[in-house]
Amino acid sequence: MQVTTDSVLSAPNIIDRFRLNGDVALVTGAAQGIGRGFAHALAEAGASVVVADQKLELASVVAKELEAKGAKSVALEVDVTSEASVESMVKAVINNFGKLDIGVNNVGIGQWLDGEDMPYADWLRMIDVNLNSVFLCCKAEARVMIPAGGGAIVNTASMSASISNTPQNQAHYNASKAGVLHLSRSLAGEWAPKGVRVNTISPGYTRTALVADLLETPIGKELLPKWLALTPMARMAEVSDLQGALIYLVSKASPFTTGSDLVIDGGYMVW
Repeated sequence: MQVTTDSVLSAPNIIDRFRLNGDVALVTGAAQGIGRGFAHALAEAGASVVVADQKLELASVVAKELEAKGAKSVALEVDVTSEASVESMVKAVINNFGKLDIGVNNVGIGQWLDGEDMPYADWLRMIDVNLNSVFLCCKAEARVMIPAGGGAIVNTASMSASISNTPQNQAHYNASKAGVLHLSRSLAGEWAPKGVRVNTISPGYTRTALVADLLETPIGKELLPKWLALTPMARMAEVSDLQGALIYLVSKASPFTTGSDLVIDGGYMVW
């Protein structure tokens, strides 16, 4: 096969390919934790950012943080388990900014329960929040991205999508995140010809405010040393450790990357 162009010489500067100037991004679960970190990263890279969360008051605080950095931002209230609410959210993005280039679907919950004692309602709740919501958001985002020529979607999965954690029992959580991983790969193949890239980020144990509170409890103090002993880098992830991966996956630095999963776990899965 003859190479007709030299992509190394013709491509834009590599740093410029990471910039998101002019792009519009939507982040769900953006009022705190990983979602807040993602919203800040997108804003710093130049995007206008819609901060969507069930907790509108907290989302508004984050939107103001982004505006203080010079970004355009609005906060939206959303129930990601409601198809009508998700569709209204995406319509609001279009009404505010005229387009949607980037979707970051980040809402998730966790819970530790033994499988034999797990109430069916807890199973259904986990699947609804962690998996069904991702499908609803991806669907609504793609329906505006495809007619516009494409876009980039990143779903927050987990290293638990690929392993069974120890010592805590969380079969429903693991199953929900495995679903996110394979849903994303399936949609990536389906939508690649239509210009929409779909990838996942799989964090390991990450120090968010909620996790920090958990680690102060008796069970948290018992689990932390065990988690760290199983992590080659011997620490938890900080939210900032995840930001670079997101910008890579949603930017022009990764135009041929779809259906991929970036695991950011400090090496947990190599042992």
